[in-house]
Amino acid sequence: MNLPNKLTLSRFALTVAFLIVMFSRMPYHETIALTLFVAAGISDFLDGQIARRRNLITNFGILMDPLADKIMVCSAFIAFVELKWFAAWMAVIVVARELAITGLRLLAASKNVVLAAEGYGKHKTISQIVAIIAIFIDQIIQKNQWGSVGNAIFGGHLFGDHSWAWWVAEIFKYLSVALTFISGWLYLWKNRALYLDDM
Repeated sequence: MNLPNKLTLSRFALTVAFLIVMFSRMPYHETIALTLFVAAGISDFLDGQIARRRNLITNFGILMDPLADKIMVCSAFIAFVELKWFAAWMAVIVVARELAITGLRLLAASKNVVLAAEGYGKHKTISQIVAIIAIFIDQIIQKNQWGSVGNAIFGGHLFGDHSWAWWVAEIFKYLSVALTFISGWLYLWKNRALYLDDM
């Protein structure tokens, strides 16, 4: 197994650890969970870069890399719904999109066609990761887990009673959901021949 595929598999393990920590009662569990999520996001960036630079692109990586991304992101958003950090309707759009694209890839695989992730899908993933990190930071600052240093960096107010971290989180929540919906629709439309032929 090459290095990019190992990094992809590590993302599954990091996601499991992230969820365990998220719902634990250990001190600073939000900060630890954020650290695990950032590590998973970095692995997502590195596996693609290494695979392209070293020409280590495999069918396993093409299929499993986006799947690892989906599980990582959906796990975070569903956990946020449970904690009331994220609206349920937003999570429904995210999960429905990811299930639809995964179903399309499985249909393509049954026809010996491999569908790779595309550029706008990567932009969607980046916006989701930024949204999740911003939501984490906002919640951590509200709970004053990073003390005066954290408040000085992230707690400054721009408008009204909310910190700028709150505003970033809110903006990226809606941006990530919009990009999730648009990228999913474009992907389904571009590859419509795969499922229209079976109707």
